Amino acid sequence: MEFLSWNIDEGVAIVTIQRPPANALSQGIIQEVDQMLDALENDSSVRVIVLHGEGRFFSAGADIKEFTEVTSGVEFSKLASSGQRVFERLETFPKPVIAAIHGAALGGGLELAMGCHLRYVAEDAKLGLPELTLGLIPGFAGTQRLPRYVGMAKAAEMLFTSEPINGIEAVEWGLANKAFPVDELLPKTVEVAKKIALKSPITLKAAIDMLQYSKHASYYDGVKAESESFGTVFESQDAQEGIQAFIEKRQPTFTGK
Repeated sequence: MEFLSWNIDEGVAIVTIQRPPANALSQGIIQEVDQMLDALENDSSVRVIVLHGEGRFFSAGADIKEFTEVTSGVEFSKLASSGQRVFERLETFPKPVIAAIHGAALGGGLELAMGCHLRYVAEDAKLGLPELTLGLIPGFAGTQRLPRYVGMAKAAEMLFTSEPINGIEAVEWGLANKAFPVDELLPKTVEVAKKIALKSPITLKAAIDMLQYSKHASYYDGVKAESESFGTVFESQDAQEGIQAFIEKRQPTFTGK
């Protein structure tokens, strides 16, 4: 790939965005994220994905030069829809995806990170949606995901002022899970990812499915779906291995069966 590369370490695929100097989010990167998900979904050696940026930034925003090539609102809407589809795929991906954010995640870069299941940030990272300064609004579902994480009032503040928040504030606001000094960010994120990778792939997928279900279903429908999933998971070899390992006071070995 031109803009993405990865290596696999103990079940964790560490994916690097490589488009210097700012890792600006181009249509090429979005297409390669889609292709990366195709490849890693079918790779049984991968149980967790960590996404980070090479150089100074996670991604400092969309490639504005590409906007000048768009000639109509209809075409611009199609561009937004294509990004929304890929980021929705990230959010519903059957393996956990973790964003490790340093430098800046602005505009489309933050929308990419919000599509991931978890976000770990450098303490001095900058996270924001500055699209209103361009006379635009976020187009990759930023207006929809941001309120889920930080609430309506803080989402409105971030959008209306276009001012970024730092990594520590992002944790306080609920936009990120944990903040680390920048030199510890990737090692700490990979450390967490490796712990998650020890879990059963079956239960990780089931947990992701149920979390997604909770966004749209009523409580009644949600607990009904959970009980059905609970029964399905119980019938797996991994569940029997996990129960037996607990009884025998040893670490389980999950195979995804």
